[in-house]
Amino acid sequence: MFGRSRRNLARWFTLSMGSILIGFAGLLYYVEIVDELDKLDRLLYQKTRVMATNANYEFQKGELDLENVPLLGSNTRLLNTEMVYARWYSPSEQLVQFFGTPAPEELKIAPGFDTIKTTVPWIRQVTLPVYQESQLIGYLQVGTPLTSTQESLAQLRLVLTLAVPVTLGIIGITGWFLGGVAMQPIRYSYEQLHRFTANASHELRAPLAAVLSNAQVGLLSPVGDGSQQRLRLEKIVDVTKSMSSLVSNLLLLARHERPLDPKSLNAVDLTSLLKEIADIYTIQAAAVGLSLSSHLPWQPLYLPADPDLLRQVVTNLLSNACKYTPGGGKIQLRLFTRSHQAVIQVEDSGIGIGETDLPHVFEGFYRVHTERSKYTGGFGLGLAIAMQIVTAHRGTLTASSVVGQGTTFTIKLPM
Repeated sequence: MFGRSRRNLARWFTLSMGSILIGFAGLLYYVEIVDELDKLDRLLYQKTRVMATNANYEFQKGELDLENVPLLGSNTRLLNTEMVYARWYSPSEQLVQFFGTPAPEELKIAPGFDTIKTTVPWIRQVTLPVYQESQLIGYLQVGTPLTSTQESLAQLRLVLTLAVPVTLGIIGITGWFLGGVAMQPIRYSYEQLHRFTANASHELRAPLAAVLSNAQVGLLSPVGDGSQQRLRLEKIVDVTKSMSSLVSNLLLLARHERPLDPKSLNAVDLTSLLKEIADIYTIQAAAVGLSLSSHLPWQPLYLPADPDLLRQVVTNLLSNACKYTPGGGKIQLRLFTRSHQAVIQVEDSGIGIGETDLPHVFEGFYRVHTERSKYTGGFGLGLAIAMQIVTAHRGTLTASSVVGQGTTFTIKLPM
C-alpha cells in the first residue's frame, strides 16, 4: 500500500513539475524565435533603408534612377551580402527592376515583414515603401535566407530535446525520494496502529477463551431450559464466540499487511484445493436450497502460495455467496488461466451489490445496508481479509455486480 502511495506521489510530482518544465521550455523556445527574428528584421531593415536612400527620382523629368542602388544598379557595396533577391516596384505596384530570383510582375504583399516558407531555405522578406520629398516613388522588396536563424533554433531544439528528458528523470527520482520522506511519518503511524491491533488481538484471545469456557461450563449445570440464567449464559457464549472471531480476524489482518516472502510459499495444486472446497460447499449449499457447480481444469495447476490463506479467501467468498443468495439460486466456482495468471471466479445469482456500495466492499468494517435483514450480519471484515490475502500473494481481487441478478468475484494470481 505504501509503495503504491509512494509511486503515486512520485508520479504526480513528476507530471506536475514536468508540465511546468515543458511549458517553460516551450516558452523559452518561443522567446528565442521572437528574439532571433527581431535581430534579423532590424538588420534587414537597416540594409533595405541604405539601399532605398540611393534611389533618385527626378520630378521634373518624371524619371527614376536606380543606378546607385546596390544590387539593382552598378553599386556593388552590398554584393557580398546574403540577400537572395532585391526588387523595385513602381508606386502603382508594378515591377520595374529586380535582382536574383524572378519576381512577380505585380506587388501583392502589403508593406512589412513576411516569412516565405515555400522555398528551401526559408526566406525573410521585407517590403518597404520609399518616399522622396514626402512623395511615394516606389516599393523596395528584399529577401534574405533564414539559414543562420534556423540553424541557431535547431541547436536550441537539440539542447531542449536532450535536457528536458534528463531533467524529467531527475524530477522523477527526486519525487520518489520526497515521496518516501513524506510517507515515513504515515508509515510509522500505520505500523504502530497495526502493532497495537496485533498485540491487543493477541492479548484479548486468552480472556475471551476464559469467558467462553466458564459460560460453557455453566451451561452444563442442571438448569431449566427456559430459565433466565441459562438464556444469559447462552447469550454470553454467542457474544464471546463472535468476539473471538473478530479478534482472530483483526490478528489475521495485522499479520498479513505486507506481501508474503516468496521463500515461504510452496507450490500448491490449485485444482485440487478448489475441488476439496467445492465438495464441502456443495453439501452446505444444498442444505439451504442452493445449487453449487464447479468448473475446474482436469490437469493440476500449480502456483506459489500459502494453501491455508487461499482456502480462507475462497471459503469466505463461497460463504458470502451462500449467505446473500436466496433459496433456489445458483453459485458457480471457476478456475482457468489467462496471460500467465490463475483466475478464480465465484459467481452467484443473489441479491447483488448496489453501485454506491460496490467500491467500498473491500474496506474493513464496511457492511452493505439492505432491507432484507436475513442477509445481514458479521463485522464486515471478510472481504477486507480476502483482499489483503490476495494482495499479499501479489494478486488482485475485483468484484462486479448487478442488483437483483448477482455478484461475481474474480481473483487473479501470478503463476
